[in-house]
Amino acid sequence: QVQLVESGGGLVQAGGSLRVSCAASGTIFSIYAMGWFRQAPGKEREFVAAIEGNGITTYYADSVKGRFTISRDNAKNTMYLQMNSLKPEDTAVYYCAGRYGSSTATITAYHSWGQGTQVTVSS
Repeated sequence: QVQLVESGGGLVQAGGSLRVSCAASGTIFSIYAMGWFRQAPGKEREFVAAIEGNGITTYYADSVKGRFTISRDNAKNTMYLQMNSLKPEDTAVYYCAGRYGSSTATITAYHSWGQGTQVTVSS
């Protein structure tokens, strides 16, 4: 299985931008569909965005569409989430996840998870 490590979280003011990264190791990264999920205090983990192994097809939750951009660099075994126009409700721990096959918004379909990185948006 792939090992995943997130980085790049932090504190940002509302309206600001932040980019989080997910570094993968232990497998051929390009065969994995990847996703970003987040979990706010007291809430269930939710889908944010996903990207196919070829890096071309992407999917977004309605709540982040137009503000967040998911991308990947298979040569660097890394996936990114560029977050713009951040809102306080975007505050959460952000997790990257990977799975064989096509990407999906279904949390239980992913078999590899990172440890998460905290993103805090102040108002």
